[in-house]
Amino acid sequence: MLRSIARLHALKQARPSRSFYTCRTVLAQAQSQAGSSSGIQDAPIVQYVKRKVEERRKLESELSGEALSEEDIRRVRKIRELEPLQEAWTEWNRAKESLQETTALLNDPDPTMRSMAEEEYATLSESINTLVEDTFPSLLVPPSQTAKLSAIIELRAGVGGSESALFTADLVRMYTRAAQEMGWDVSLISSNILEAGGMKDAIMEVKGQGAYDALRWESGVHRVQRVPATEANGRVHTSTVSVMVLPLTEEAESTSSEDDLFKMSDIKLEVMRSRGAGGQHVNKTESAVRLTHIPTGITVSMQDERSQHQNRRRAFQILRARLMDLKLNQEMLERRDLRRSLVRSADRSEKIRTYNYAQDRVTDHRLGMSLKNLASVMDGEGLQDFIRALQERHRDEMLEDVLAQQ
Repeated sequence: MLRSIARLHALKQARPSRSFYTCRTVLAQAQSQAGSSSGIQDAPIVQYVKRKVEERRKLESELSGEALSEEDIRRVRKIRELEPLQEAWTEWNRAKESLQETTALLNDPDPTMRSMAEEEYATLSESINTLVEDTFPSLLVPPSQTAKLSAIIELRAGVGGSESALFTADLVRMYTRAAQEMGWDVSLISSNILEAGGMKDAIMEVKGQGAYDALRWESGVHRVQRVPATEANGRVHTSTVSVMVLPLTEEAESTSSEDDLFKMSDIKLEVMRSRGAGGQHVNKTESAVRLTHIPTGITVSMQDERSQHQNRRRAFQILRARLMDLKLNQEMLERRDLRRSLVRSADRSEKIRTYNYAQDRVTDHRLGMSLKNLASVMDGEGLQDFIRALQERHRDEMLEDVLAQQ
């Protein structure tokens, strides 16, 4: 209970940027004027839903009474797609009309009647708010095509030498705990552990529905500001770690020439002897595998598994994830018409978050949001607050795109 209260307090201290609430501000126009019929009617999302419902009625009127033509079949399909929106619109109108009737009773001279009207008014207002803020957006925003995908997280130490490697290991622990909290299976499939401590790089596999959609916004440069254990003078050092989150499909390897992501003729496959610690098999068998996708120049090397077959399977798995990530980002850029905000979020070189140990603060620069409980974030629990906020921002941006089409 105390931990939940602390997290709630931290969230209240967070200060999201204006861009984060761009769409929320639009929706709030309807919420803040629940008692005003004109105020509700003028909300952009309400006007958009009204037009879609009118479009559905027009399609129904255009259906011929005879055998369905190809055009009629297209109309029927569209009518069925808009049916949930029609039902929500009917519910919204019913609540709005009831609210207007209740408003007239708020000044009733009978205290009992006035009290009942106030309760009904609050209930109806809440229903309208839910429809405008949750129901309408959920019906208008297209479902995610990657909702069922798992994720691969690649981490690489950047600026900061040994301190960067230590923080890479800290982030691996953070993502492991966050994934476990969310009910996903997580495993470390590759790592380059340094003798001095920490990791030069690592690859994690997070299996579970929704893992990619939740973690994809972690891609970017993570900056840490803290005093290293080896720092005698107590000076704060700044280090960075690069994180890339890729979509993971169930198919680990494909040798079909009809693969939608690559053709085997475009793959250069090399085998070699493993290097580094690993037992007697090291440098005696050619178990390490390196794949190069010639059209894009993407290279994947894998040597952590015991056999060439296992390394080959893992390498193809990573290659497919990187190519799918490239494809998804290209599709987003085309769909958003190269919007500046999307270009920034897809830029893996951008600093997205700062972990300041001296001030016990974690700041996400895309949201303009800070949490004061750094330990909670590094334990994985507090990280979920950032993940939820980023998912909500993405939904708001998608809704903005829909409303911009009106």
